[in-house]
Amino acid sequence: MKELELKYGCNPNQKPSRIYMQDGSDLPIEVLCGRPGYINFLDAFNGWLLVSEMKKATGLPAATSFKHVSPAGAAVGLPLSDTLAKIYWVDDLGELSPLACAYARARGADRMSSFGDFIALSDVCDVDTARLIKREVSDGVIAPGYEPEALELLKQKKKGNYNVIKIDPSYEPAALEHKEVFGITFEQGRNELKIDDAFFAKVVTANKEIPENAKRDLAISMITLKYTQSNSVCYVKDGQAIGIGAGQQSRIHCTRLAGQKADNWWLRQAPQVLGLQFRDGIGRADRDNAIDLYIGEEYMDVLADGVWEKTFQVKPDVFTREEKRAWLDKMTDVSLGSDAFFPFGDNIERAHKSGVRYVAQPGGSVRDDNVIEVCNKYGMAMAFTGLRLFHH
Repeated sequence: MKELELKYGCNPNQKPSRIYMQDGSDLPIEVLCGRPGYINFLDAFNGWLLVSEMKKATGLPAATSFKHVSPAGAAVGLPLSDTLAKIYWVDDLGELSPLACAYARARGADRMSSFGDFIALSDVCDVDTARLIKREVSDGVIAPGYEPEALELLKQKKKGNYNVIKIDPSYEPAALEHKEVFGITFEQGRNELKIDDAFFAKVVTANKEIPENAKRDLAISMITLKYTQSNSVCYVKDGQAIGIGAGQQSRIHCTRLAGQKADNWWLRQAPQVLGLQFRDGIGRADRDNAIDLYIGEEYMDVLADGVWEKTFQVKPDVFTREEKRAWLDKMTDVSLGSDAFFPFGDNIERAHKSGVRYVAQPGGSVRDDNVIEVCNKYGMAMAFTGLRLFHH
């Protein structure tokens, strides 16, 4: 297939729209179901780059959940604890394959942002992963292949209109890439920077110890940032992104946004949240919304409006600010990556509140000494990578 005509571009008024290869060769993809759009393909290709690179770096199956050309979640296929299976709403599916675990983690870290996502999988989509995808609200999936039964399950979504893309995993694009804005063509070399253990060799803090699992998490953080709209910051724990702050003009706002998402991920595991009793028939998305309100500052307003009666079997007790802080203090050994240097120590202060112990960032700020000083205050280990990862 030389080109694929799309319904429209970013918006319905932007026509005509298509994808094609400038050199006239065949596209490296095959649409097996549905009719993906312009933004779908942007999410699909960026997501595929992320998961294929993450698998190369870790040796584990990887998955990502993309929304508006930034990942809402990304993870590798480590087993799920009983608690994670419960908060990701997959505890009824039994033991999952590594690839399905990767997607459950990627989808589950920030379920509200992942609603209506585009999925990228590093490996052939198996039945476990397809079963999980089939039950979620999603726009489509890209993978290097699909087991026959898995493909049949996916074709049942959206009355047969779910977007399923198969990509040739051997495809390698040209070294130069181009982008057109306002009729003007931009050219640059592709960002083929390899992120591995050597990326974190320059540790500038008093604490020099970064264990192997933290190096893996830092690599996941930096690879995620490589395909996240800048400015961006990513918190990672146990093989999955737990908070991504994307597209902010201020570095501290990235850190706060990602930190709040990481906090929400951890608060979902608190006994107060795990003990919530939902009424029969309340869907996963409505449960997610209710939990978000419950752990937020708006819960008193929800109680006043009587919303709880429509959602819960039993009126939940207020999850107080003091109780939430006490639970958050139990979150430890989180890894944090930043796509550019931290200009002030306030970013580290905020990261500390979300259990960050390991940090990777380019360095190069005139206030590097201040940032290192704050890391030392909390016993954090911080590596200067010397390399920026802006993505636009």
